[in-house]
Amino acid sequence: DCSRKAPHPAHPQALFLSDSMRSFLRSLKVIVFTVGFVASAIFVMMSLHSQPSLGGPTARLPRSMFRTSMRRSMSTAAEGPLAKFKVSGGVNGEFTAKLYTDEMPITTSNFMDLAETGFYDGIHFHRVINNFMLQFGCPHAKDPKSPRAGTGGPNPGTKFQLYGDDAVITRDPRTGCIPDEFTSKISNKPGTLSMANTGQPNSGGSQFFVNTVHNSYLDWFDGSTPSRHPVFGEVVEGMDVVKEIEKTQTNNRDSPLDPVKLETIEIIKE
Repeated sequence: DCSRKAPHPAHPQALFLSDSMRSFLRSLKVIVFTVGFVASAIFVMMSLHSQPSLGGPTARLPRSMFRTSMRRSMSTAAEGPLAKFKVSGGVNGEFTAKLYTDEMPITTSNFMDLAETGFYDGIHFHRVINNFMLQFGCPHAKDPKSPRAGTGGPNPGTKFQLYGDDAVITRDPRTGCIPDEFTSKISNKPGTLSMANTGQPNSGGSQFFVNTVHNSYLDWFDGSTPSRHPVFGEVVEGMDVVKEIEKTQTNNRDSPLDPVKLETIEIIKE
């Protein structure tokens, strides 16, 4: 009798086993769905609460750094504060730079804080090289003949607030430097403002340079040389003044023979 080996669907035993199996499968589906939902929720919560800190225990990751790359690049291209440089001495005039606050929040906020507190007022361009760049920002260069020009930076342990954010960054308590910001692949093309550093990690402070040619080998993402200099702004007006400074005669230390002084930097927040 083959019905004992393979019960017919109409047989009571067959009906009993089929109902049990369906009930088990329904329960299994509910369990799998519930476990998947809980795992997804835990993953999202861990992602939101595992953000790295910047600049030591007094700093936190700025909200602006969580925007998408597309939005940051689009807004940076059209918006952002401006920095108006007024120079005198060997060259007289003005030039204006757009600051990449969305892509480089720490670097630009550090720069704006120094400019607005008068740190840069009266400092001279201490290093000018034709077909290369103009370097500026060392406090020792208030004396254009100082042998220490190019070695100084912000006061150690000072603080500044991120632009458009309530986070506060503390400069290094020993050197006054800020954290490196190797986040946006903006090349060192003509007219860009780029951070100067010693080549060591987190060694940027107040000094920066204006590229007068395309120095792509200085890009932090280039890899052809050890140089890593992130761009944080770009001249949008007065490039003729920049080129005039570039053409000034210099001594064997690359300092202009007729010193070029920065009277002030005005930050224009749009």
